[in-house]
Amino acid sequence: MMQVKEVMSRQVISIDASDSCLEAVGRMHRSRVRHLPVVDRGKRLLGIITDRDLRHHLFSPAVFPALGMSSMGTLLKAASVADLMTTDVVTVGPDETLGEAARLMLERKVGSLPVLEDGRVVGILTETDMLRLIVRSDACAPECAEVIVSFPS
Repeated sequence: MMQVKEVMSRQVISIDASDSCLEAVGRMHRSRVRHLPVVDRGKRLLGIITDRDLRHHLFSPAVFPALGMSSMGTLLKAASVADLMTTDVVTVGPDETLGEAARLMLERKVGSLPVLEDGRVVGILTETDMLRLIVRSDACAPECAEVIVSFPS
């Protein structure tokens, strides 16, 4: 059975809780990612912020009326990552099976799983990583079946 560490992205793009949401959007755009683990200086996970969190913020009842009067950049700069991040983060360990990771993503309705080792972020597993495994021509063997079977219809 394949393990998370065999598929996860090791180059994790992260952000500080004190950074602005505008910085989060810029980092996501530049790095072409949709999920940013929020970490402290020791790479310990504090939360996660996603593109969905940022969209929901802009269209929240408190902010939406200001959209016509202020630029999106101004509105995003006014909010910190700490204000919008999810702190109850679903995570996995590097030795977890891909099947278990896929089940977690499905059940908890998340698009990514930060990978923790001794409380520190060592990688991230995303839906894209899983799909990349499935479409690789040489991978659709038992490893592929394990992931596909984990997603019941």
